[in-house]
Amino acid sequence: MRGMVPPDRDSTVSQIRYAVVYVPKRSRGRFPQGSVNIVETDMAAFQQADPESRRFAAVVSGPSKSSEGQMIYYLVEWLGVEP
Repeated sequence: MRGMVPPDRDSTVSQIRYAVVYVPKRSRGRFPQGSVNIVETDMAAFQQADPESRRFAAVVSGPSKSSEGQMIYYLVEWLGVEP
């Protein structure tokens, strides 16, 4: 994805992680840090997801600092969604 900082195996910056993301629509490709709840496993993401409350299980990369100075996560993929 354009603008995404590649994962760094030697640090905690821009790591690929499981998460539950609060979004109005799943058409967005990046999310502010406050909308992302990092979890340990894909099962934890599925268990905490609640589509009716617009909380979706995902794999994300981040956090990264945006050009506006905000900490953001990038979507890698939605979990449990057909391509």
